[in-house]
Amino acid sequence: MTDVRPTVAAGMRAAAEGEASLREAPGAGAPTANLIVGGAAGRMGSRIVALHREAPGLTLVAALEAPGHCALGRDVGETAGVGSLGIPITADPAAVITRDRLLVEFSVPDASLEHLRLVARAGARAVIGTTGFSAAQREEITTLARQAAILVAPNMSVGVTLAFSLLRAMAKALGDDYDVEITEIHHRYKKDAPSGTAVRMAEIVAEALGRDIRQVGVYGREGLPGERTGKEIGVMSLRSGDVVGEHTVSFGTLGERLELTHRAHSRDTFARGALRAVRWLAAREPGLYSMHDVLGIA
Repeated sequence: MTDVRPTVAAGMRAAAEGEASLREAPGAGAPTANLIVGGAAGRMGSRIVALHREAPGLTLVAALEAPGHCALGRDVGETAGVGSLGIPITADPAAVITRDRLLVEFSVPDASLEHLRLVARAGARAVIGTTGFSAAQREEITTLARQAAILVAPNMSVGVTLAFSLLRAMAKALGDDYDVEITEIHHRYKKDAPSGTAVRMAEIVAEALGRDIRQVGVYGREGLPGERTGKEIGVMSLRSGDVVGEHTVSFGTLGERLELTHRAHSRDTFARGALRAVRWLAAREPGLYSMHDVLGIA
């Protein structure tokens, strides 16, 4: 039996070391950044605004929302429930995305991609938590990252990032004898399905097993689909109430089932992960990065 515990321990040590390196005081060489929050009046944008002062070295300088949004012109701090910050929410990204500023955004794909084009043009940097990008959009982001430091992650949680690494080890250890099913649950307002996290989990498992997720992915079952094939990877989406986010990957065979589950209890875990990514990216050269780079794990 393959023992995955050394991989788990190594990943946890790397995550802890990465976190320790980010707890240094601002005067001890901590990175600094002038921060722009995209989607500033949204669920995630508001929490980033509310929590950004917890992260040493970050200065909020601008806030963006979509044209016509009801929050335009309002103080972003008041919108986030933390009192006036003296920064109005605007809909003019070209005016605020300038050289050496850092955009953090959870929004919709078209808006985020347009902002990334401005980031690349201006020589800024960006941390993007938006999900639902098409293959063509992801390819364009890869091209833009040649001009600017861009970090894209379907989930900014430290725990989920570690789970991605564990899933790869689990899939390799268990192999083709185990059926893989992924379920995700989110709040009723989530627009894309499956979640970006579930999509990435499916990709990771497929890669580890030498499969093409485009060929083996099954997104729901109905009627009489027949017996489950050995290679398929099921991905199921549920939408309910105010669930922040829950993902379970199940590896099942005759006689046993092994599951890895991550539950987010608050959006603050994603906001703090994004701010951690912002501080890490602040001094990076152009390139396409992920939360794995932030934590220093494979």
